[in-house]
Amino acid sequence: MNPLPNTNWNYPTAVWFGHGRVADIVTACEQMGMTHPLIVTDQALVQLPIMEDLLAPLREQGIPHSLYSDVQPNPTGDNVAGGVAVYRAEGCDGVIAFGGGSALDAGKTIAFMSGQTRPLWDFEDIGDNWTRAEADGIAGTIAIPTTAGTGSEVGRATVITHSENHAKKIIFHPEMMPRLVILDPDLTYDLPRHITAWTGIDALVHAIEAYLAPGFHPMADGIAMEAIRMIRTHLPTAYTQPHDPYARSQMLVAAMMGATAFQKGLGSVHSLAHTLGGLYDMPHGLANSIILPYALRQNAPAIDARMETLCSFLGIPDPSTESFIAWVLELRASLAIPHTLTEADIPCERTPEIGQIAHQDPSTGTNARPMTPEDFEELFGMCCRGEI
Repeated sequence: MNPLPNTNWNYPTAVWFGHGRVADIVTACEQMGMTHPLIVTDQALVQLPIMEDLLAPLREQGIPHSLYSDVQPNPTGDNVAGGVAVYRAEGCDGVIAFGGGSALDAGKTIAFMSGQTRPLWDFEDIGDNWTRAEADGIAGTIAIPTTAGTGSEVGRATVITHSENHAKKIIFHPEMMPRLVILDPDLTYDLPRHITAWTGIDALVHAIEAYLAPGFHPMADGIAMEAIRMIRTHLPTAYTQPHDPYARSQMLVAAMMGATAFQKGLGSVHSLAHTLGGLYDMPHGLANSIILPYALRQNAPAIDARMETLCSFLGIPDPSTESFIAWVLELRASLAIPHTLTEADIPCERTPEIGQIAHQDPSTGTNARPMTPEDFEELFGMCCRGEI
């Protein structure tokens, strides 16, 4: 198929989509009024050729910029503090977040904290903590994702690990959403195959959990269902034919859609994945990929009716939770994703502690059915033993 045409959207924020559009970064900075942006990325990405795709236009137009790449795969409060220090010391006036979900989350949080006087953890997404922030102190962010996974480019929250207790905390403020997103499928062509798989399933989990979250939100449901359809159709191609422009485009858009939909809520997959990421620094996409079918099995009594509708929409024969789980298992196998946490070198210990931490995660409150710490212990055990 022919590549999709360049397009500008404004939902839920301004989005510039198209092949090669990273070259529009100069125009983006001008539109945002950024005269000295801080580029936030990770240590691996800064060594790759696509970094030059971003930096070259800025150099050619003489736009001063600073670079901060001390971002871990599960970004920490210390990573954020380091970025804020660079931002202030070098007189930056905005952030370009460039990379996967970790770099985007770190960049958004650095922009948020650049003008705050309270400590980061005062803004954890509990109650109305977000109202403590000085809104005038939140710098603007341009988000440029290089993976089709988290959809952080359209999120109003970030996930940051507390370095001392290894707990993942959600930081929220409505103004954390990037003011401009550049979606350039070309940036995703040379991803390692396993990253394509893990991030693709991460996007799938976002859409599934949003669709299954209780509550009335037809717009989120519709976006989630279409994102699931797009991922079902295009993730296998993006995995086996990484330079296919149509598949890469569809996946990048689907990831953004999944994140848009999960304003409705997430669920137990994310609760447990956040816990394992905090305790063991497990890659978030890999954790979600392994946990998904087990959580669907555990939630089955509460999701059967919605699953029947979803399967019918997707064209899955014998529409049911059982059929959907079978498709997920088939997809995982085709993407070489481990079947159990044990295969991913996660120790199956500390079960009661993991159950308690996962239960306290903010995603738990919108799971398809109520969860107890004991339910999370059971889910963790299922993931370790491979019991579907």
